[in-house]
Amino acid sequence: MSVDPIRNDSSGVPRSAGAPEAPDLGELLRASGRGDEAAFARLYDATSSRIFGLALRVVRDPAQTEEVCQEAFLEIWRTSARYDPAKGSALAWMFTLVHRKAVDRVRSAEASTRRDTTYHSKNQPVEHDTTAEAVQASFEARRVRTALDTLTSVQREALELAYFGGYTHTEVASMLDLPVGTAKTRIRDGLIRLRDAMGVGA
Repeated sequence: MSVDPIRNDSSGVPRSAGAPEAPDLGELLRASGRGDEAAFARLYDATSSRIFGLALRVVRDPAQTEEVCQEAFLEIWRTSARYDPAKGSALAWMFTLVHRKAVDRVRSAEASTRRDTTYHSKNQPVEHDTTAEAVQASFEARRVRTALDTLTSVQREALELAYFGGYTHTEVASMLDLPVGTAKTRIRDGLIRLRDAMGVGA
C-alpha cells in the first residue's frame, strides 16, 4: 500500500524543499500489522540503526546486540497490530520493546554467571539481607513504572531514551527529530513530574 508523505517533521517545522521526507513510522507499523511486508521493510530501514544503538547501550556486546535486534524486530512484526498511537509514538513503542529484550538478555547472562559461581557464593558469609534488598528493588521498580504512567507521551518518550537508553540530550534530540532545547525541556519536565509522582523530596 502507499504511505502518505509527511509534510512536517515531528517538531512541527516544515521540511525544506528537496529534503528527504522521513517515513511515518506509525503508519508503517499499522501497515505491518496488516501483514504488509514492504511496509515492515521500510520500517526496518528507517529504525534499525537507532534500535541497534539502544540495544548496544544495554547489552554492550555487539554480537549479542545483533541477536537482540533480530528478536526485537521479529517481535515488532508479530505484535505491530497492537500498537496504539494514543499511548505514545511508534518509535517509543519500539524502543520500549527493544529495551525489554535487551534487559532480558542481560539478565539471562547474569543468571548464567550466577549459576557458574553458585558453589563459591554458598561458601561465603552473607554480610547483608539479599532478600530484603530484592524486595526493596522490586518495590522501587513498581513505583517508577506507576510514576511513568503519569507522564505525557512526549515526556515519557524523551525520558525513556535518556533514562533507559542512556542517551545524551543531543542524541535524544537527534533521534526524535527535535531541537536540543525542546528535548531538554521534555526531559526536565518529565523528571520534575516523575519526582512529584513518586513523592521525592516531599
